Amino acid sequence: MTRIRRGYIARNRRTKMRLFASSFRGARSRLTRTITQQKIRALVSAHRDRDRQKRDFRRLWITRINAVIRERRVSYSYSILMHSLSKRQLLLNRKILAQMAILNKKSLYMISNEIIK
Repeated sequence: MTRIRRGYIARNRRTKMRLFASSFRGARSRLTRTITQQKIRALVSAHRDRDRQKRDFRRLWITRINAVIRERRVSYSYSILMHSLSKRQLLLNRKILAQMAILNKKSLYMISNEIIK
């Protein structure tokens, strides 16, 4: 029986998978079936964590704003600040407020004092 030479398409597909998994450790970077499973798992984790990252950053911003607002030892909290900002229709999102809390506390204090009055 003569030898049948297979095509290159499957080999190219496996090579691409191996390049994706080249940074993995052990069998996860060498064995084709394990690479396939690990690739699926990695892509699922990446998709999940992109959503989680948004959540985590929002939590971080809220924590920073709240810490700076409460520094002045006024009975004033993050929730009251955000409520009064929305009541006055000041369009400052949490990311900007958190940057102000880190880089320029005085401007954040000025805004909060104006809102208190």
